[in-house]
Amino acid sequence: MSTDLINGFGKVYLRITYDPANHWVHNDWIGYQTYVGIVAGADACLGPLAENACAYLLNDNRQVIGPWDHAVEWIVTNWAPRAIAGGLTHFANVVSPESLAAGSARSMALGLDGQLQMHMFDNLAEAQQWLREAQGHAQ
Repeated sequence: MSTDLINGFGKVYLRITYDPANHWVHNDWIGYQTYVGIVAGADACLGPLAENACAYLLNDNRQVIGPWDHAVEWIVTNWAPRAIAGGLTHFANVVSPESLAAGSARSMALGLDGQLQMHMFDNLAEAQQWLREAQGHAQ
């Protein structure tokens, strides 16, 4: 089951899906990301993480247009502590390496250093494999 968040233009900018077979939440971000949209979307993914006692987040930024530096500080100082307190331990972030969004993701990773396991990937399959390996070590 997915939850779609819609921007002011009536377009889906985030699809949040809990994947019960893999026991992770998958965020698929799409298009340009505003500060307000990022805050709403990041907060919205906390629900499925908590409801499913899920420690694993697959965050896909490959379809993001432009940077989202404007929200990095909020993610690091506000969202991440709440997500970690709720049980999030592993954050797989998929980005297109040449995109402006990749620079924002690197800034976020630097800010989160040591707070949780976060790795950046340039393809979905590698991110999924990393999460599966992390789950195997946790059991």
